[in-house]
Amino acid sequence: MGVLEVAAIYCLALNIYHEARSEPLAGQLAVGFSTMNRVADPRYPDSICGVVYDARYNEFSETPIRNKCQYSWFCDGKSDFPTEEKAMLKATTLAEHIIEGSAGLDFTEGSTHYHADYVNPKWSSPKYMTKILTIGNHIFYR
Repeated sequence: MGVLEVAAIYCLALNIYHEARSEPLAGQLAVGFSTMNRVADPRYPDSICGVVYDARYNEFSETPIRNKCQYSWFCDGKSDFPTEEKAMLKATTLAEHIIEGSAGLDFTEGSTHYHADYVNPKWSSPKYMTKILTIGNHIFYR
């Protein structure tokens, strides 16, 4: 396994961990699939780490601007270090399976976006997005 593959697994695992560790397995997989769908979409960076760390950055400090990231955990001002060992191990295993293609079919039907069910972002309007499914506390769109 090469360095780039290890980095990709880690980036995807971090995203699954921070976005969905308290969600059911299907919700964690859906976050992973939607991340991969962004990698395949020309509107986003073409690498897993590029998608996960896609943000607006401060010009001088090279840190992400708070609330200007694709994934909120990356620029919420909190530590990104995973503290729940079992949850990170599960996220890493899922990331490996998703990347190698052994996690099954993408049941999100190509979703590139999702949000928690307790928020209603403007971009989620039917005018802009098609709602695909709800899993746990997340609603997925494409």
